[in-house]
Amino acid sequence: MQRFKNKFALIRGGTNGMGFATAKQFITEGGQVIITGRSLETVNKAVNELGENAFGIVSNAGNMLDIFKLFEQVSAITKSVDLLFINAGYGQFSSVEEATEAHFDTLFNMLVKGTFFTVQQLLPLMKEGNSIVLNTSFVTQFGNPNFSVYAAAKSAVQSFIKSFAAEFTEKNIRVNGISPGHIKTNIFNNTGLNTEQIEGAIQSIIPTIPFKQLGDPREIASAVLFLASQ
Repeated sequence: MQRFKNKFALIRGGTNGMGFATAKQFITEGGQVIITGRSLETVNKAVNELGENAFGIVSNAGNMLDIFKLFEQVSAITKSVDLLFINAGYGQFSSVEEATEAHFDTLFNMLVKGTFFTVQQLLPLMKEGNSIVLNTSFVTQFGNPNFSVYAAAKSAVQSFIKSFAAEFTEKNIRVNGISPGHIKTNIFNNTGLNTEQIEGAIQSIIPTIPFKQLGDPREIASAVLFLASQ
């Protein structure tokens, strides 16, 4: 199936996990992809694995200077973006008592400001019938200790989905969101936990999942590409 022949996707946070799986499937179905990531090493590694229909941009989703360069960088590769998938992000968790301003700003800059201004900057490259997909999270649905700032940031993204969808109808651009549960990604890598602690956290989570297993990034990719398709 070539649903995305002659189509271009930009995937913010496409070097691993859900973003990489989406990029891989988009290319398999005939499209070309630009992925972004924070380090040259991870971007180059992902582009090499994805092949000749992939392009990479080193860009930090929480850095406004990087975000304001995106339009020019993307325009040098393609004149239109058919799918914009905002996926960049990672988890950092803290109790209310121990949370710092830096913790708060890191998450809100990346997940809230980064999402809003990436959409703003790339909107001129999107045409009638194109699709925007934002990645929020199931944590917006309930209260969880140590998740105050992370869940609030993801809730803001959830609000953007509704507001953008209403505003962009005049452009005939569709805006949808995905709300993943526990997926096999590197979400814990920036939490400050060591490998043993991360494995312990994962093992404590698995019994709470009905199927007793983490989701596969390819399952999320299927949902994103359904939303991006005609």
